[in-house]
Amino acid sequence: MKATSAAKSSLPAAMFEMERHISCLFPEILAIIFSYLDVKDKGRVAQVCAAWRDASYHKSVWRGVEAKLHLRRANPSLFPSLQTRGIKKVQILSLRRSLSYVIQGMPHIESLNLCGCFNLTDNGLGHAFVQDIPSLRVLNLSLCKQITDSSLGRIAQYLKNLEVLELGGCSNITNTGLLLIAWGLHRLKSLNLRSCRHVSDVGIGHLSGMTRSAAEGCLSLEKLTLQDCQKLTDLSLKHVSKGLNKLTVLNLSFCGGISDAGMIHLSHMTHLCSLNLRSCDNISDTGIMHLAMGSLRLSGLDVSFCDKIGDQSLAYIAQGLYQLKSLSLCSCHISDDGINRMVRQMHELKTLNIGQCVRITDKGLELIADHLTQLTGIDLYGCTRITKRGLERITQLPCLKVLNLGLWQMTESERVR
Repeated sequence: MKATSAAKSSLPAAMFEMERHISCLFPEILAIIFSYLDVKDKGRVAQVCAAWRDASYHKSVWRGVEAKLHLRRANPSLFPSLQTRGIKKVQILSLRRSLSYVIQGMPHIESLNLCGCFNLTDNGLGHAFVQDIPSLRVLNLSLCKQITDSSLGRIAQYLKNLEVLELGGCSNITNTGLLLIAWGLHRLKSLNLRSCRHVSDVGIGHLSGMTRSAAEGCLSLEKLTLQDCQKLTDLSLKHVSKGLNKLTVLNLSFCGGISDAGMIHLSHMTHLCSLNLRSCDNISDTGIMHLAMGSLRLSGLDVSFCDKIGDQSLAYIAQGLYQLKSLSLCSCHISDDGINRMVRQMHELKTLNIGQCVRITDKGLELIADHLTQLTGIDLYGCTRITKRGLERITQLPCLKVLNLGLWQMTESERVR
């Protein structure tokens, strides 16, 4: 009797433990839990049991996930499995099969990343894009070096809803390819033409709608990367300022053909938020003056390695670009005097990069510590004239999270005391 009574008394507790077991959770709850796992663990939980497999295949678990695939041999279950889980973003890590295999297997694909697929040719892309693919919004062809204007013709014809096109390192693209883009991709918001060495002012004119008789242009562009496009001149900036008035991000780094005069055109682009002029050798204090005197509301400016930028630029920035949140001046010829001219007006600055500015001393750091109280990060790599005294002042900044002094970074827990 005692044993029976003991068993009965323990029964509610055992039942309570069963009710608390994870296997008792509704599939919807399991799906929410699984959605927080990384991609590998999402796959592992699907192998535990049938209930977990069904819950892990819920589309909410895989929302926003990009499948990374090596396409080497036929796998009949691959694309049905991706579609069941609602995956619409794919990165191809290596391509040994036809690209059409992907397009046919995922008719509702939204993002296709082919970056670094060196063996992709115009012929292979042409076989894949043979009809409209209205769902595709993002296409990355960076470093697909065999791609030419012929492929851009296909893209412009069949990918009318494309919003992001990455062509960085596609060195065979010419102005004709940009004409095709300007003709067919009217919804394009982001275009990367990094190191497209054949692109010139004519091509930028096509994008900006300057040749309306042939192409309307990509007038909805918000982000344009022209890094290392060596044939561009100030005329390109004139085209951009006239036609691409929705542009918020413009990268002109390493464009040696643009000058101070081009900054006059950019100074009137009221929607421009981020401007990268890194290593633009012909930009000087005069160019910064033009930017500061216009109607810009920049939040980010990079003029690193522009060796004609000096203290006078900091005075202009304080007068007309005081709303900046990020400013990069690495290797510029600035000194404590320039810092003194700038800091009192830059109340919103959060990131300051002055690495390799060898004329900056502890006095400059003290001025920064006294006035730039919202700083969260500062780069002082290669500032050889600063000492522990200046660093102690900088590390007292209340919001500072990252201090770069070289190959390592000082975080909050490692601050100099």
